[in-house]
Amino acid sequence: MDRSQKVGDKVWFKGEKRPYTIKACNERYLICTKPFNLQHTVFYTIVDLDTNWRAPNDLVFNFYDYSIQADIDECLKDLITGRCGLSKRHGVEMFITNIVKKEDNNEGSNTKAGIQ
Repeated sequence: MDRSQKVGDKVWFKGEKRPYTIKACNERYLICTKPFNLQHTVFYTIVDLDTNWRAPNDLVFNFYDYSIQADIDECLKDLITGRCGLSKRHGVEMFITNIVKKEDNNEGSNTKAGIQ
């Protein structure tokens, strides 16, 4: 898998009907969210491109609010420094089925499919 993903790209994971939006990323990690309208919040997942794993963070008491960009940016910094990591217990192997680049979001065209 190439690492050309950027903030704003839409990502579909295997088994998910709705896409996640990349909110923060670097060469190793993607932090993605999607709306959870029933609770007026978001679902989030963190992708480790080096280990091909996606999971929530490994903190017992999560103090990041993934609906706030400043908290998402802080989480990315903490992932890089090792202050937090990905849950081994609650994660799954990452399999991306589709990515739509931010500039293509309005057109709805697929730029990648079946990416593993």
